[in-house]
Amino acid sequence: MDNLVINDNTFLRQFEVEIEEDLAKIEYALQDRKIFLTKLIVPKSNTDSDFQEKFIREVFEIIKEKNIRIMPTSPEIRKFIKKNKEFKELLPIGIRL
Repeated sequence: MDNLVINDNTFLRQFEVEIEEDLAKIEYALQDRKIFLTKLIVPKSNTDSDFQEKFIREVFEIIKEKNIRIMPTSPEIRKFIKKNKEFKELLPIGIRL
């Protein structure tokens, strides 16, 4: 799996990566050592079926390094955590999916 070059655009509050001359992004809100992942946007031109999972996984690794808890409000992010149980440790205590 190729590593994606992900930019944490703090001004626009989104993680972004350029794919096929377009931008995929995960919008977020940061509050009290928690990051609310609110929206996932992947361009329709993307043809890589595994891209969404790779993108989310790499963003989670960035968040893990920052020692911040994840509040998944986007349905795609919630689905990813349910499927990849190893990331449940990033949820705040008491949060269940």
